[in-house]
Amino acid sequence: MAPDNIRGRRPRPGELAVVVGAGRSGLAAARLLAGRGGRVRLLEHDAAAVPAGIKARLDELGIELVVGEHRPEHFENSAFIVPSPGIPASRLERFVGVEKRTKRPEILAETELAWRYLDGEPVLAVTGTSGKTTTASLAAAMLQAQGYTVFLGGNIGTPLSEYLLSGRHADVLVLELSSFQLQTCSTFHPRVGVLLNISSNHLDYHEDMREYVEAKFRLFRCQEEGDLAVLGAELKPLAGDFRLQARQIYVENKGRFTKCRLLGPHNKVNMEAAWQACRFFGVREDKAGAAVAGFRPLPHRLEIVRRHRSVTYINDSKCTTVAALRVALQALEQPVRLLCGGKFKGGNLSELRDLVKARVVEVALFGASREKFEEAWQGVVPVTWHEMLEPAVRLLSAHARKGDAVLLAPATSSFDLYADYMARGDDFKHIVEVLP
Repeated sequence: MAPDNIRGRRPRPGELAVVVGAGRSGLAAARLLAGRGGRVRLLEHDAAAVPAGIKARLDELGIELVVGEHRPEHFENSAFIVPSPGIPASRLERFVGVEKRTKRPEILAETELAWRYLDGEPVLAVTGTSGKTTTASLAAAMLQAQGYTVFLGGNIGTPLSEYLLSGRHADVLVLELSSFQLQTCSTFHPRVGVLLNISSNHLDYHEDMREYVEAKFRLFRCQEEGDLAVLGAELKPLAGDFRLQARQIYVENKGRFTKCRLLGPHNKVNMEAAWQACRFFGVREDKAGAAVAGFRPLPHRLEIVRRHRSVTYINDSKCTTVAALRVALQALEQPVRLLCGGKFKGGNLSELRDLVKARVVEVALFGASREKFEEAWQGVVPVTWHEMLEPAVRLLSAHARKGDAVLLAPATSSFDLYADYMARGDDFKHIVEVLP
């Protein structure tokens, strides 16, 4: 195991660590800390978010569960604070800053915490505003095709702490990381870091765009000359500001892999990024090509749901930004009848006017942010608004002609009507599947 001065200090037995949020990553972090001898306090604001029956299990592990409003006394005498990825570290400052102490607790992401306990496994980490889940999954498939045992996790679903708790060993760890996770990583050191792209996103979380960009580039801050940084070609001017130490490769669509089921030129870039990342570990191009050929599009990412009466219905519910909408429209060649709407996260919809005019026949809005879309696209394309998704889908289905695509690409988060983008995409698929 790497020494503390490389991986950062690990909690000592008996030291208090406060984990904020009882979601999957929070529970995994709490269990990891308790298993390593730490004293753990798990805070959860929302009682409904605490999994049923978990209290008894936490008691067995010696983990203190506190439900309700967070208060300064909950953080007293803590050496470490591990926030849920959805909780900005700045939001915790008012709790830890009121104490008169000589040493403040360290705030660190669950990923950073788990990294400090790893036993030398190399990490391939992927981030970016869009495409990171597909690219991480492609990289895992390429490594497996070469014969490696791979753990795929992080923001993609399985926290790194769960990997440690499982007791398994992988040859390579492939992690998808969000800006939320990276912002509180300090010693995390991937052998290969992939940053696909950066566009306006999560400005309801980050203070400004600069903070968001800096969070993304934290992926490379601990890399050294023997490591590899893979970046989208358009990021080359920006990368100069961060003085990357690792060897750098800038990727674009090379058309390298022709046998694939993924839609759009952006996925060609994702394939190239995954391939360049995996070459570091000795993956051959023919093995990577075989992995791409067998790779199925992930749910909610330009996922073809159904072809009905010569109309293609496509679920891109993971499209939660203006930049992702641009990518989705550029990926399709047929006329598009577009579904948008939800909780707007920022970005300039007016910049898409020419693309919308060229590719989109009709727009049906649903849920929140109606005024954002109507103002940006007024006079460009016919636009209607519907309170819920189903009537919007049915309207476009009734209007669709042979060869059209009905595309759910909301350009927003789902939290006005749905628990998450997956629930939104699943609802779309259900509506489409029962069309008469």
